[in-house]
Amino acid sequence: MRYEIVLAPQVAEAYRALQAYCRAEVRDALERHLQHQPTRASKSRIKRLRGLSRPQYRLRVGEVRVFYDVTHETVEILAIVTKAEAARWLAGHGTPDAPGSSG
Repeated sequence: MRYEIVLAPQVAEAYRALQAYCRAEVRDALERHLQHQPTRASKSRIKRLRGLSRPQYRLRVGEVRVFYDVTHETVEILAIVTKAEAARWLAGHGTPDAPGSSG
């Protein structure tokens, strides 16, 4: 199954602001890792974020972190930030899981 990769509007600006070589690395990583198996966690690249309902996952691309959610056929990119900005972005934009939200 091939997933459609969608950039949130503010993410498109951040993506364009990256240096050209970094933008190419991120684009290649999005295509390689997220188009076919975006939920397949690995030790070095993809991490399922615990304690958050949004974003669900993080993709590591060198010094850049890509935060995203996965729905039926879509990967929604919520943020492209540097490693140094990642914790601050999650603190300001991450949505914690609701206690007892399982039912």
